[in-house]
Amino acid sequence: MMRRLYDWMMAKANSSRAPHALFWVSFIESSFFPIPPDVMLVPMVLANRLKAWWYATIATIGSVIGGVFGYMIGYFFFEQIGQPILEFYGKAESFGEFTSWFNEWGVWILIIKGMTPFPYKVLTITAGVTHMPLIEFMVASVIARAMRFYLVAGLLYFFGDPIRDFIEKRLSLVTTVFVVLLVLGFIAIKYVF
Repeated sequence: MMRRLYDWMMAKANSSRAPHALFWVSFIESSFFPIPPDVMLVPMVLANRLKAWWYATIATIGSVIGGVFGYMIGYFFFEQIGQPILEFYGKAESFGEFTSWFNEWGVWILIIKGMTPFPYKVLTITAGVTHMPLIEFMVASVIARAMRFYLVAGLLYFFGDPIRDFIEKRLSLVTTVFVVLLVLGFIAIKYVF
């Protein structure tokens, strides 16, 4: 099914409506939609690599604004809307433990997991439930989502179609390695300098 969706998106990637669709998919994926924006971002960048950075920007903006919507679901409508979403993703049982971690490490969890294929909507709803300060939430969201979408766009820009399979199958490995290196860099700066 994902392959057929990808093929359809590749055919529509040069459409004048594609950037608008990318924005809205990024927006709704951040609060409840199950399909990640990468399904649109990848074929759009491959169809026009010169617009890779523009498409990454659209995905980032849509995702962060949609994240605020997810935050509001968690903050105001958790029982009515948020909890069923978490149940759909199989995260309802571990939610209590996750919120305690989120209360202590919220910004870092949001940045690290927001870069990975982990369902971003779970993070946005959790941020709302835990009443994470909205400015911290938005800054962490911009960092996490920009790093994710610019990484994908950059790999496609420089390597083109041959890197597509690598991104689809190993993006979580790439982002995990990147996060580990980033954390080790911060630790080195703290203790070396």
